[in-house]
Amino acid sequence: MALTETDLLKMGDAGLVELFRASPPGAIPKGPAEGTGIVRWGGSWVAQPLAWLVRMTLWRGKVFDPQGYLSNRMTAFDVLAIVAQVYTGPSLLDEQDCIVIDYSKISLVARGVRDEIREVEPGLFLGVVWLFGARVGWFTLRVPESGAGAFGTEEAAAG
Repeated sequence: MALTETDLLKMGDAGLVELFRASPPGAIPKGPAEGTGIVRWGGSWVAQPLAWLVRMTLWRGKVFDPQGYLSNRMTAFDVLAIVAQVYTGPSLLDEQDCIVIDYSKISLVARGVRDEIREVEPGLFLGVVWLFGARVGWFTLRVPESGAGAFGTEEAAAG
């Protein structure tokens, strides 16, 4: 059975670390990707409502440029902001290859932030957020042509 964003929201920090370590980097995405924020204490009853709130009001995902850059999709209006460089490199988590989203050289707002992603299912990436070298959060990115989108399809059928 394929993993969904909802599965990742329920995993908890230790499960996400294990999954990230076991996953390959995958190819750098191109174009828009739908995002879901994950609190580090995932698995709690608050994880999914908080992810929904963040998605509706603050952060919606990323848009990857084939030239090695990306912009974050901010607010319900999909304002493109907070640019970063994108490249393959070693993860701070396990020193194995991942896709690095590096804000340090070109973003004044997010200079201390580094995201790393790995592909956990075709088109579904798990990301870890680093702030000044400390692991502070998780997120997912789904490229639209790969499937259901944020929170998968089974939640829509169950709701």
